[in-house]
Amino acid sequence: MSEIKTVCVYCGSGPGTNPLFMEAAQAFGKELAEAGIRLVYGGGAVGLMGAVANAVLDHGGAVTGIIPGFLRTKEIALARVQDLIVTEDMHERKRLMFEHSDAFVALPGGIGTLEELVEQMTWQQLGRHQKPILIANIDGFWDPLMALIDHMRAAAFIRPKLAVEVLKVDRVADILPKLRAAAAPEQAKEMAPEVARKL
Repeated sequence: MSEIKTVCVYCGSGPGTNPLFMEAAQAFGKELAEAGIRLVYGGGAVGLMGAVANAVLDHGGAVTGIIPGFLRTKEIALARVQDLIVTEDMHERKRLMFEHSDAFVALPGGIGTLEELVEQMTWQQLGRHQKPILIANIDGFWDPLMALIDHMRAAAFIRPKLAVEVLKVDRVADILPKLRAAAAPEQAKEMAPEVARKL
Protein backbone atom coordinates (compact mmCIF):
# COMPACT_ATOMS: atom_id res chain seq x y z
CA MET A 1 0.00 0.00 0.00
CA SER A 2 1.35 3.44 -0.84
CA GLU A 3 -1.68 5.71 -0.71
CA ILE A 4 -4.42 6.28 1.84
CA LYS A 5 -7.75 6.75 0.02
CA THR A 6 -10.14 5.70 2.79
CA VAL A 7 -9.84 5.88 6.57
CA CYS A 8 -12.04 3.98 9.00
CA VAL A 9 -12.70 5.96 12.17
CA TYR A 10 -13.77 4.19 15.34
CA CYS A 11 -15.22 6.51 17.99
CA GLY A 12 -17.99 6.95 20.52
CA SER A 13 -21.69 7.23 19.77
CA GLY A 14 -21.78 9.73 22.64
CA PRO A 15 -19.94 13.05 22.95
CA GLY A 16 -18.00 12.21 26.12
CA THR A 17 -17.44 14.69 28.93
CA ASN A 18 -14.41 16.46 27.48
CA PRO A 19 -15.15 19.13 24.83
CA LEU A 20 -11.74 18.39 23.27
CA PHE A 21 -13.08 15.04 22.05
CA MET A 22 -15.84 16.65 19.99
CA GLU A 23 -13.44 19.30 18.71
CA ALA A 24 -11.03 16.58 17.61
CA ALA A 25 -13.74 14.64 15.78
CA GLN A 26 -14.87 17.75 13.92
CA ALA A 27 -11.31 18.79 13.11
CA PHE A 28 -10.39 15.36 11.79
CA GLY A 29 -13.51 15.22 9.63
CA LYS A 30 -12.53 18.55 8.10
CA GLU A 31 -8.99 17.31 7.45
CA LEU A 32 -10.25 14.15 5.76
CA ALA A 33 -12.50 16.17 3.46
CA GLU A 34 -9.76 18.64 2.56
CA ALA A 35 -7.36 15.79 1.83
CA GLY A 36 -9.87 14.03 -0.43
CA ILE A 37 -9.90 10.95 1.79
CA ARG A 38 -13.19 9.09 2.19
CA LEU A 39 -14.42 8.44 5.72
CA VAL A 40 -15.62 4.95 6.58
CA TYR A 41 -17.41 4.80 9.93
CA GLY A 42 -20.25 3.24 11.90
CA GLY A 43 -23.05 5.17 10.22
CA GLY A 44 -24.47 7.01 13.23
CA ALA A 45 -25.57 10.65 13.44
CA VAL A 46 -24.90 11.13 17.15
CA GLY A 47 -21.88 11.62 19.38
CA LEU A 48 -18.36 11.70 18.02
CA MET A 49 -19.48 9.44 15.17
CA GLY A 50 -21.94 12.03 13.94
CA ALA A 51 -19.47 14.86 14.52
CA VAL A 52 -16.72 13.39 12.36
CA ALA A 53 -19.12 12.38 9.56
CA ASN A 54 -20.97 15.70 9.49
CA ALA A 55 -17.67 17.58 9.42
CA VAL A 56 -16.53 15.56 6.39
CA LEU A 57 -19.82 16.25 4.62
CA ASP A 58 -19.91 19.93 5.60
CA HIS A 59 -16.51 20.39 3.96
CA GLY A 60 -17.39 18.60 0.73
CA GLY A 61 -15.96 15.18 1.54
CA ALA A 62 -17.25 11.65 0.97
CA VAL A 63 -18.58 9.29 3.63
CA THR A 64 -19.46 5.60 3.76
CA GLY A 65 -21.57 4.71 6.80
CA ILE A 66 -21.96 1.06 7.77
CA ILE A 67 -24.57 0.28 10.39
CA PRO A 68 -26.48 -2.84 11.51
CA GLY A 69 -30.23 -2.68 11.03
CA PHE A 70 -30.92 -2.98 14.77
CA LEU A 71 -28.83 0.15 15.48
CA ARG A 72 -30.44 2.40 12.86
CA THR A 73 -32.76 3.88 15.46
CA LYS A 74 -30.47 3.79 18.51
CA GLU A 75 -27.50 5.43 16.81
CA ILE A 76 -29.76 7.36 14.39
CA ALA A 77 -28.33 6.48 10.98
CA LEU A 78 -26.98 9.58 9.24
CA ALA A 79 -29.15 9.77 6.13
CA ARG A 80 -27.10 12.45 4.34
CA VAL A 81 -24.04 10.25 3.74
CA GLN A 82 -23.36 9.37 0.10
CA ASP A 83 -23.12 5.67 0.84
CA LEU A 84 -25.08 4.04 3.68
CA ILE A 85 -24.74 0.27 4.04
CA VAL A 86 -27.15 -1.51 6.38
CA THR A 87 -25.87 -4.87 7.60
CA GLU A 88 -27.49 -7.90 9.18
CA ASP A 89 -25.29 -7.82 12.29
CA MET A 90 -22.18 -6.42 13.97
CA HIS A 91 -19.91 -9.05 12.43
CA GLU A 92 -20.85 -8.04 8.89
CA ARG A 93 -20.51 -4.37 9.83
CA LYS A 94 -16.96 -4.82 11.08
CA ARG A 95 -15.95 -6.96 8.10
CA LEU A 96 -17.23 -4.38 5.63
CA MET A 97 -15.59 -1.54 7.53
CA PHE A 98 -12.32 -3.44 7.25
CA GLU A 99 -12.76 -4.19 3.56
CA HIS A 100 -13.62 -0.57 2.68
CA SER A 101 -10.66 0.95 4.53
CA ASP A 102 -6.96 1.56 3.93
CA ALA A 103 -6.23 2.56 7.54
CA PHE A 104 -7.87 2.74 10.96
CA VAL A 105 -8.05 5.58 13.47
CA ALA A 106 -9.42 5.33 17.00
CA LEU A 107 -10.75 8.54 18.52
CA PRO A 108 -12.09 8.44 22.10
CA GLY A 109 -15.01 6.09 22.66
CA GLY A 110 -16.42 3.31 24.80
CA ILE A 111 -16.47 -0.48 24.81
CA GLY A 112 -17.55 -0.73 21.17
CA THR A 113 -14.73 1.54 20.03
CA LEU A 114 -12.23 -0.43 22.11
CA GLU A 115 -13.51 -3.73 20.74
CA GLU A 116 -13.21 -2.56 17.13
CA LEU A 117 -9.71 -1.20 17.71
CA VAL A 118 -8.48 -4.31 19.49
CA GLU A 119 -9.90 -6.56 16.79
CA GLN A 120 -7.83 -4.76 14.15
CA MET A 121 -4.77 -5.01 16.39
CA THR A 122 -5.40 -8.75 16.78
CA TRP A 123 -5.82 -9.31 13.05
CA GLN A 124 -2.61 -7.39 12.40
CA GLN A 125 -0.76 -9.38 15.07
CA LEU A 126 -1.89 -12.63 13.41
CA GLY A 127 -0.72 -11.44 9.99
CA ARG A 128 -4.19 -10.97 8.47
CA HIS A 129 -3.46 -7.41 7.33
CA GLN A 130 -0.78 -4.69 7.29
CA LYS A 131 -3.04 -1.65 7.23
CA PRO A 132 -1.95 1.17 9.56
CA ILE A 133 -3.74 1.41 12.91
CA LEU A 134 -3.53 4.71 14.76
CA ILE A 135 -4.67 5.76 18.22
CA ALA A 136 -5.58 9.44 18.45
CA ASN A 137 -4.73 9.98 22.10
CA ILE A 138 -6.72 13.17 22.54
CA ASP A 139 -6.00 14.74 25.94
CA GLY A 140 -4.49 11.43 27.12
CA PHE A 141 -7.73 9.47 26.68
CA TRP A 142 -5.98 6.26 25.59
CA ASP A 143 -3.16 6.40 28.17
CA PRO A 144 -4.63 3.52 30.24
CA LEU A 145 -4.78 1.30 27.14
CA MET A 146 -1.20 2.14 26.17
CA ALA A 147 -0.12 1.31 29.73
CA LEU A 148 -1.97 -2.02 29.51
CA ILE A 149 -0.26 -2.89 26.22
CA ASP A 150 3.13 -2.11 27.80
CA HIS A 151 2.15 -4.31 30.74
CA MET A 152 1.22 -7.16 28.36
CA ARG A 153 4.63 -6.84 26.67
CA ALA A 154 6.42 -6.84 30.03
CA ALA A 155 4.50 -9.97 31.04
CA ALA A 156 5.47 -11.64 27.73
CA PHE A 157 1.91 -11.99 26.47
CA ILE A 158 2.81 -9.77 23.51
CA ARG A 159 5.91 -11.53 22.27
CA PRO A 160 8.47 -10.08 19.83
CA LYS A 161 7.34 -12.41 17.04
CA LEU A 162 3.73 -11.29 17.60
CA ALA A 163 4.37 -7.57 17.70
CA VAL A 164 1.57 -5.03 17.81
CA GLU A 165 2.39 -2.05 15.60
CA VAL A 166 0.02 0.68 16.70
CA LEU A 167 0.73 4.30 15.81
CA LYS A 168 -0.07 6.99 18.36
CA VAL A 169 -0.46 10.74 18.09
CA ASP A 170 -1.71 13.37 20.51
CA ARG A 171 -2.87 15.94 17.94
CA VAL A 172 -5.34 15.69 15.08
CA ALA A 173 -2.89 17.50 12.78
CA ASP A 174 -0.47 14.58 13.10
CA ILE A 175 -2.91 11.80 12.14
CA LEU A 176 -2.76 11.90 8.34
CA PRO A 177 1.01 12.49 8.10
CA LYS A 178 1.60 9.52 10.41
CA LEU A 179 -0.77 7.28 8.42
CA ARG A 180 0.79 8.29 5.10
CA ALA A 181 4.30 7.61 6.38
CA ALA A 182 3.23 4.18 7.64
CA ALA A 183 1.50 3.29 4.36
CA ALA A 184 4.37 4.43 2.13
CA PRO A 185 6.65 1.78 0.58
CA GLU A 186 9.30 0.82 3.09
CA GLN A 187 12.54 2.54 2.18
CA ALA A 188 14.37 0.43 4.73
CA LYS A 189 14.06 -2.61 2.48
CA GLU A 190 16.23 -0.97 -0.18
CA MET A 191 19.88 -1.94 -0.09
CA ALA A 192 22.36 0.65 1.01
CA PRO A 193 24.54 1.71 -1.98
CA GLU A 194 27.73 0.48 -0.30
CA VAL A 195 26.16 -2.96 0.25
CA ALA A 196 24.94 -3.13 -3.34
CA ARG A 197 28.43 -2.29 -4.64
CA LYS A 198 29.92 -5.24 -2.73
CA LEU A 199 27.57 -7.75 -4.35
